[in-house]
Amino acid sequence: MLSTTGAPRAAAAPDNCADLNVIAVPGTWETSREEKSQGMLALVTRGLPGSVRTDYVSYPATALPWEGEVYGYSKREAIANLRGMISAMAGRCPATRFALIGYSQGADAAGDVAAEIGTGLGVVPPERVAAVGLLADPRRSRTDALVGPPVPGAGAGGPRVGGFGFLSPKVRTFCAEGDLYCSVPNDDLAGRFAGFFTQLSAPDPLQVGSYVLTVQSIMAEALFPGINAILAAPPDDPASEQWARQVQEFITSGAHQSYPRYVVDANGTTATTWLHNWLVDIANQPA
Repeated sequence: MLSTTGAPRAAAAPDNCADLNVIAVPGTWETSREEKSQGMLALVTRGLPGSVRTDYVSYPATALPWEGEVYGYSKREAIANLRGMISAMAGRCPATRFALIGYSQGADAAGDVAAEIGTGLGVVPPERVAAVGLLADPRRSRTDALVGPPVPGAGAGGPRVGGFGFLSPKVRTFCAEGDLYCSVPNDDLAGRFAGFFTQLSAPDPLQVGSYVLTVQSIMAEALFPGINAILAAPPDDPASEQWARQVQEFITSGAHQSYPRYVVDANGTTATTWLHNWLVDIANQPA
């Protein structure tokens, strides 16, 4: 005979649920849809405490049409896969906290998902996320918590509307001096439009507000300085050649790959080491 008295017993969480699930999104060309690989973020996740579970997001990680996926579609797949991984783990392990980290295009995707969660539109409530670490975020805002020396401007892709919401105190961003992915000067018309059109390579209806904000910011801060720079450029060194030279200097500088050696504090700690140590501290904190 079945008893109808008393409340049903709550199901126990699976024994293999981690206290903290670190989910990492590698950068462009560091992974693929077919094969998960870790890239630069391996320096962050290697050697984390045993109570931590680490997962990597696989996605195209491409940027150019002849690679199979333009940047926008590649990033959208990274976002969808990251959302799915968080949702699956959250449903299976109700006490597990999350830390989201990303580099380059991966920071772009991880930051967007963190912003969704922080503004109440994500797959888990904000209190389930313990940390967000972004290396070379193309959507870095001037108001984001930057670890390391100040850098000019903001990310090439424009800011996220509403920022990170309730997650803002838990977000840390890193941007090396001279990295045009995350530090385009406010008055750099060509650089800011290039970043904006990269985001538009596969428009996301959920980001319409961000697109509008970015265009307004470009028009207010970069339009007239950009036009003046074009008009002031000498005939033997036009603005287009100056921009091409700037991009070439950026590529050869290695700034975008410098985070394992980019020092961010007075103790000589590099960006990847700082982020690793931060995750260790969070993992050792009680839930």
